[in-house]
Amino acid sequence: MDEPASDRDRPSDLADAVSWEPESTLDHLSVWLYRSIASGIRFILILASIGILATLLIVTGLGAVTDPLVFSLVVLSAVPALGLAIFIKMADVGVNEPLTVLTGTFLLGMLFAGFAGILNSVGFLVLSVIPLFTTVLFYYLVVGPVEEGIKLLAVRLYAYRHRRFDAVIDGAIYGAAAGLGFATIENALYITASLELVGPTRTVIETIGETTVVRALAGPGHVIYSAIAGFYLGMAKFNPRFAGPLVIKGLTVAALIHATYNLLVQIIPGFVTAVTGVGFFTALVVFIIVYDGLAAYYLYRKLMGYRRAYRSTRGSGGNRGKPELIEFDA
Repeated sequence: MDEPASDRDRPSDLADAVSWEPESTLDHLSVWLYRSIASGIRFILILASIGILATLLIVTGLGAVTDPLVFSLVVLSAVPALGLAIFIKMADVGVNEPLTVLTGTFLLGMLFAGFAGILNSVGFLVLSVIPLFTTVLFYYLVVGPVEEGIKLLAVRLYAYRHRRFDAVIDGAIYGAAAGLGFATIENALYITASLELVGPTRTVIETIGETTVVRALAGPGHVIYSAIAGFYLGMAKFNPRFAGPLVIKGLTVAALIHATYNLLVQIIPGFVTAVTGVGFFTALVVFIIVYDGLAAYYLYRKLMGYRRAYRSTRGSGGNRGKPELIEFDA
């Protein structure tokens, strides 16, 4: 029995019945309206995020970041996350990503952090009516999905649409850039908020210095988690048939790892201190390194799997420097 003809095999006179290309004035007007609405939504999101960040600078202690000491510590706290983002970028076996697009994604990750703060606050208020497991539900239903979704949105609105987002691994690279931006503004919020803890027995340096160390350790987690979600976003771009499920899978994996970290970091360091007598700060540092190390290994396996697949199609030398029109020139 003959196989049924696909849409591509149908005669051209069936255009506008099973396929469509803009031809008439109304067609082109529809295309223009769609693109205008999409651009308008992006503009509104960016404008709103700038407004939220400006409000935080005025209303909260975030304005203290303009102090040279505080600013220096915020930058210092982001160094480990920056180093990890650079390592992920070095895993790219294709064409180097433009600095302008990486910077734009980083800035969007910073700006959109304000949305996460608002959504987290609303989510906590909603879940607070549940007397049991409020914290667990908050981490798994709100914090993980919201923060990873926000960082992925920062990639989707700009880098994903750029012509140089031309390989699956680019999703991880731009995801890491968005995570770095998010971690930077979150570090700034924590460090400036810690100024309120300064007292007669604790100097400014002691207080914000300790917070800076903790945030320097926690920051790379944002880079790792969003790079994982971004990798699946890259897969989605080159697997349009399953794009939706792939994005959902990436967000789910990243959100679960993120939420589990938030939950366990509240429990394990204190438990280890109580059982072994090890200092709480030491237990905290060891936990963060081990946990994020395992998450980083998961990401590393994905990146190395991609490199092997890339080289198996391009040869051991690869074609670095030659733009990829589509993934693996398929």
